[in-house]
Amino acid sequence: MSADRPQGTRADHPDTPSGPVLVAGGAGYIGSHTVRLLMERGVETVVLDNLSTGHLAAVERLGVRWEKVDLGDAAALAEVFARHRPKAVIHFAAKCYVGESVDQPAKYYRENVSYTLELLDAMRNAECRDIVFSSTCATYGEPQKVPITEDHRQVPINPYGRTKLHMEHMIADYAHAYGMRYAALRYFNAAGASPKGDLGEDHRPETHLIPLVLQVALGQRESIRVFGDDYPTPDGTCIRDYIHVNDLGDAHLRALAALQHGAPRIVANLGTGMGYSVLELIEAARRATGHRIPHVVGERRPGDPAQLVSGGTQARDTLGWVPKRAELETILEDAWRFHRAHPKGYGG
Repeated sequence: MSADRPQGTRADHPDTPSGPVLVAGGAGYIGSHTVRLLMERGVETVVLDNLSTGHLAAVERLGVRWEKVDLGDAAALAEVFARHRPKAVIHFAAKCYVGESVDQPAKYYRENVSYTLELLDAMRNAECRDIVFSSTCATYGEPQKVPITEDHRQVPINPYGRTKLHMEHMIADYAHAYGMRYAALRYFNAAGASPKGDLGEDHRPETHLIPLVLQVALGQRESIRVFGDDYPTPDGTCIRDYIHVNDLGDAHLRALAALQHGAPRIVANLGTGMGYSVLELIEAARRATGHRIPHVVGERRPGDPAQLVSGGTQARDTLGWVPKRAELETILEDAWRFHRAHPKGYGG
């Protein structure tokens, strides 16, 4: 472990969980930012990641203990739980590309659903009872009302969303039958980067709008494609709710602390409640970067809802969670700081 990692104490942050905490998928985008918050608050932390989409550079920069293990390897999981004896799990490990899930549903049901079953069994066998699960607003499917609250019906429209909903159901059933406690956090569009500029978003391939827009500003793309400008929104482009990755991490810590203080079940949306259209985001990125960022309009993508905006209050009411970096300009400035310093992601 790095000798110069930031130190903190649980007394500094009353909403901090006690450890050891095992972070599955802790080398990934949201996972690595959450790991940093845990470590800054003095929580003993262990990352479990097979690096299929996570980044070794992220865990090395954090100086965190980590295990290269597949969640599907039951024997390896049992050994990790026996050696580290975690009190709780934060579960980020999952495949997350909608298009890929349509083309390769077997991969998604195997690595999202069946691997989560292995993780739950490992927890049960080790008497580790608390889990915070990284869910998604994709479980709601095509919204019947906007903003979307936690009581909105869950009818996902693609295999990715369906696997996440299956994972929610499995965790809830294990909690009911085996005395576990859980939080399912359904978040909207994760965005931004560490304000320090050393952790950020690096997907291969990249499909998220903000990194793609910033690639245009970096000269890596000629323009950004806008998928449809004829939606029933003020400027005709899709509207999304962007939530800073550090605020997501803070919500996970608060949820785990609440479970450890006796809350049996937490279900909450994580979003700002503010929606921005694709064109509004591009214009904000022009201001943040000082680049022109040309865009071209293409056809709609199948399955893109016109609006996805969080309207839930459970995170605020239950966890006292209020996003601190909610402004789109702040999100873009943080993301730009990372991408400008790392134009090839963690590879350079």
